This record gives sequence, C-alpha cells and structure tokens, in this order.
Amino acid sequence: MNRVKLTLSYNGAAFMGFQSQTTTDNTVVGTLHAAFKRLGIDSLPVGSGRTDRGVHATRQVIHLDLPPYWQDLRKLREMLALQLPSSIRIRRIEPVADDFHARYGARVRSYRYVLKAGESNPFEADFVTFVPRLDEKAIIDAISLFEGEHDFELFKKSGSDTTHYVRTIFRAYAYSHRGYLILRFDANGFLRSQIRLMVGFLLRISEGKATKEQLQDQLSCRYRHCSDLAPHNGLYLSRVNY
Repeated sequence: MNRVKLTLSYNGAAFMGFQSQTTTDNTVVGTLHAAFKRLGIDSLPVGSGRTDRGVHATRQVIHLDLPPYWQDLRKLREMLALQLPSSIRIRRIEPVADDFHARYGARVRSYRYVLKAGESNPFEADFVTFVPRLDEKAIIDAISLFEGEHDFELFKKSGSDTTHYVRTIFRAYAYSHRGYLILRFDANGFLRSQIRLMVGFLLRISEGKATKEQLQDQLSCRYRHCSDLAPHNGLYLSRVNY
C-alpha cells in the first residue's frame, strides 16, 4: 500500500456532514469512499477533522492508502474528477510517508466565517450568513479576545464526548472584503461547534446585546452569557497545516 495525501474542496450544502453515518450515505466521506471503490480502492479515507452538515471546505485534507497498481496520481485525479459530483473537487494528490496521519498530524486548522449585512438572496444563501445589521468595528475589536490558550468548555455544543476543553487559538481576527465581513480563526484544534458558538457571541456583541467583558467572563469559565449557535452556511474549513 502507498499512502497519499489529498487536498479537496466541497460544498457542504450538498451533504449531511463530512463523516460517515449509519443513517445516510450522503456524506463527504461516504461519497468519496464510493468513488474510490469504483476505482478499485477499498481504503477508507481519513480526514483532518469533521465538518457539520452545511459547513464547507476549501482545503480539507484526507489520507488514503492506495493499492500498488495505482501509481499514476495524475491519472487518479483525472478519474476521480469523472467519478465525483460537482460538489467535490480534488485539488491535489501527493505521496506521503506511511506514518502520515491527516488528523493526528495536523498542527494548525484554519477556518473562515463569512458574514454580510442585509437581506439574504438565493445565490448566496448557502454560502454566506446574512444578518440585518453588522457592527463591524465591535466584532473586529472583540474577536482578538479569543487568541491564546483557553478552556473552551462554555464554547462547546452539548453532547460532545470530548473531556479535554483547552485549545490554543493562534490568530483570531476579522476584516472587510468587498461588502463581506470575514472572520478567521487559526488554532491547534476546535471543539464541537466551537466556532459557531464563538461567532454567535460576536453577533450578540454586534447587536449590542452582549459586551466584551461578558465574553471575557465566559472565556474564563465563570458564567455562560450566550449560547447562540451561528448558522452553519457561513463556515469554511480553509486550510490545514502539518
């Protein structure tokens, strides 16, 4: 077997999530696995991390073990393009060491969240979170509080089986771009729905219904002031570094 690293993009609106599920085959991994099997590859793809239903990726990473007869990676990428739906694109396939692991080897995971003020429209509804008004200055000012090592127990979705809640966010910032407000988070890892809960708090601050002091209070695990979950459609896994 030869291990390869695949970098891919996908439209999360087309799937019920990234990871395989017992109740549906309509997941990113399920769709990939079916395409691989049609090309004689039985290995189950392993991703850098799960994304929820409706969450997108511009550079998700998976690893896969190829049988010996698949040596031509350029040909493999061309064949996969024919097998996969338009909602998934293989950006790159490259050989890696046998001990490379897409999940456990990841050092930095980067996500972006896209916001826009105003009414939703059918052409962007699956890819942008629309809100009536945005206080961009308030969000840009508050988002940096997430940087550093924190216990994010009050920024996780209930039902998570994780018992270790400390994560390090290396960078957290927001910037305007052509009418959109882009939020970026780079970290060594994230808890279940952590980013959507962080964005939910920032949106509450934007609305004038929460303060930076309350955000700091929740980051310090003193009190949960907000449990708003921002919509999934504005969230993108944008890069994984090893």
